[in-house]
Amino acid sequence: MISHTASAQLEKRLDSVINSSILQGEPGLALYVEKNGETMYNKGFGMADIERKNKIKPNTNFRLASVSKQFTAMCILLLEQDQKISFDDPISRYLPELPPSIGDKMLVRHLITHTSGIIDYEEVMDHTITTPLLDIDVLNILRTQNKTYSNPGTEFRYSNSAYALLALIVERVSGQTFPEFMKERIFNRLKMKKSLVYEAAISIPNRSFGFARDKNLKLYANDQSSTSAIKGDGGVYTSLDDYKKWTHALWKGTLLDLPTALNRMNFSIKELNSSFYGPGWFYFDKDNPALFHSGSTCGFSTYSVNIPGQKTSIVYFSNIAGNSETFKKILEVLKTEGVNSPSKVFSLHQLTR
Repeated sequence: MISHTASAQLEKRLDSVINSSILQGEPGLALYVEKNGETMYNKGFGMADIERKNKIKPNTNFRLASVSKQFTAMCILLLEQDQKISFDDPISRYLPELPPSIGDKMLVRHLITHTSGIIDYEEVMDHTITTPLLDIDVLNILRTQNKTYSNPGTEFRYSNSAYALLALIVERVSGQTFPEFMKERIFNRLKMKKSLVYEAAISIPNRSFGFARDKNLKLYANDQSSTSAIKGDGGVYTSLDDYKKWTHALWKGTLLDLPTALNRMNFSIKELNSSFYGPGWFYFDKDNPALFHSGSTCGFSTYSVNIPGQKTSIVYFSNIAGNSETFKKILEVLKTEGVNSPSKVFSLHQLTR
């Protein structure tokens, strides 16, 4: 157990680092740190909603961006556990709209591990559109593509397209909408009462709104883009309070045994030694995995480090795009206090493009 003196010292150092990066009245961030199952830090800084002057707190909901992928992957794992889907099913079984030359040789596991080689919808979409794209629009874009970047299962290439397609597979297998399935099988089960998958017509409780910086580093509102309504690759909203419940559920195996899932389905990343991608997570060390994922959108930056064997978790949510420098400083402070994170996290973050 961390001593009271050490706890106070860590809190003071983290407060200093974070406060130095946020000006009064600006958007900010929320940080949660847990070591050996003990909460070491749990605070919010800055404004969630500048117009309404709502401050960021541990119960503030942030858009997770690609940190959402661990939830999308869990939906597929649960369907596989129900024996309603196989990781080795060709995706043409669920997405017959795709050209057979692609859908018949691409497996569900290839989508999950970013080894499908499927075309990035961002590269071929119409960037002049003003109506937000949905997951079904991603499928309609990809059905016109008759090539892949590489043969499925041969090469790691991070893919938002793959996770948008996984959300559609969840809907077609379960008979529910993706938000309904997520709510029933994950959020309700774990009592994540304020978490949800983004839908334009649904109000988000305790919502933070996204911002970005221009070339002069001036902040401007940037909460939504043309791809913000796509659910499977980045549509989850949650808070530190609810995400803690998710983390503990992974440690306890409440939904399923995550280490077993990682062993059953992973792909080695050649760019970084001893690193892998499993269902919704980058990780290191197969025997004692250290998990990591980051997320970045037009208005949010998110990072999650999870070391189950040490009951350690570092969670950083910011409603400022590209806000990584503060997180780097936070990791340096934590390192001096014995809370280590995988040394390659920012190298892996670069792989998510």
